[in-house]
Amino acid sequence: MLDLERLRRIKLSREPLGQRIVANLLLLPDYTFPRRTEIVLEGAHNLPSEGPTFLAMNHTDRYNYWPLQYRLYREGLGFTATWVKGKYYENAFIARFMEATNNIPLPSRGYVITTEFRKQHQRLPEQHEYRVLRDLVDGARGDDAAELPEGKSAAVRALVGDNVRAFLARFDALFAAMIDEVIALNRQAACELGLYVLVFPEGTRQKRIGQGHAGLAQMTQHLGATIVPIGCNGSDRLYPGNSPLSKGGRVLYRIGEPLRVDGPELAPHRVPEHVKPLSAESARYEPQYRAITDVVMARIAELVDDEYKPRTGVASDATQGSARFV
Repeated sequence: MLDLERLRRIKLSREPLGQRIVANLLLLPDYTFPRRTEIVLEGAHNLPSEGPTFLAMNHTDRYNYWPLQYRLYREGLGFTATWVKGKYYENAFIARFMEATNNIPLPSRGYVITTEFRKQHQRLPEQHEYRVLRDLVDGARGDDAAELPEGKSAAVRALVGDNVRAFLARFDALFAAMIDEVIALNRQAACELGLYVLVFPEGTRQKRIGQGHAGLAQMTQHLGATIVPIGCNGSDRLYPGNSPLSKGGRVLYRIGEPLRVDGPELAPHRVPEHVKPLSAESARYEPQYRAITDVVMARIAELVDDEYKPRTGVASDATQGSARFV
């Protein structure tokens, strides 16, 4: 489980041993024999050689970052630290693998709600229980309600306690402390270790590009970091399922021109650097973050083939409720 103490124990590396082991012992033979995998980087000259840099890429399949990481490593272009969901730290073995390969977990509010409920009740919250807790948390700031609405489950009442305001204060303090650790890890990765921080702005796997979330915009504005859009094409045919072994074929990564915080595309939406991601203050700048995110997603869409481009009017098939956090 990913909690505050686990976040504080995460260590990043300039040249992560885990990534090198995966590259040399798994990916090298897998991409060479018996089904050859061709990895093409188009526009690698767009990768900045200095300064904090985040790579923003579409997420077509479970492993579409592996060929990119492998090629960057083999060509001496650098290593990465990748944003991953907190749920991958539920399993002890997977959590150790994630730490060894330089990943940065992002605990969402929903994840923290779910894990705090599980700690007390040893089960996931039901959909209606999660919804009540999520509504409380999302409406905490500026909400004068001091009592939990009538008709709510005993499990929810046991978690919240007799004082809703006190529960919300505890939750906000815990979440803020966890986000502070995430910010510190991102600053270390991008500003101190010289790693490329790899982010999937959509936050979920899907073949066609969907709407991006604002976390990337918030973090890069806070750190003054450059965003490099990358369009991934063909990886879903290499990795059509859960197997980490490629079926062979060709994957093309189109690397776009950097988007700098003071550049023409993003400068009109600049947010003061002191504003922390996912803080109460950051909510005031939601229009700017949305505009930045839209620019990034539009640039990624320009870098993908037609089969990956956005399609409007189609409902998301993403998992709903607390189940998506475990």
